Amino acid sequence: MAKTGGGVVFIPWYATGFRADGLAEALAGIAPVALRYGATDYALYRSRDDLYKFMQTATFEAGGDFDRYWYGPEFSRFRTRYASWYQVPILHYWNDQVVAGALDLEPVSE
Repeated sequence: MAKTGGGVVFIPWYATGFRADGLAEALAGIAPVALRYGATDYALYRSRDDLYKFMQTATFEAGGDFDRYWYGPEFSRFRTRYASWYQVPILHYWNDQVVAGALDLEPVSE
């Protein structure tokens, strides 16, 4: 069950044999759907050391918004279609962001 106050949810995925590239594409398609359910951002990472290992993240102001995403029709179809492409169980967990930063890069002019 999601934390009521929201935060950053981490969802670890591990692809099954020879399905890593396909799972990467499938996850890249479902990750942005989180924005429709109230996420303020999302990301998907693929390990360089283990190409079968992925980490999906999304930030939600309210934990219930994540529940609506996770149990919603898009993710239900995703789990049905790609069930054999990843190892189960998928155990997501919540984190609180302590600090973050980024550079504000100016566009390159030609």
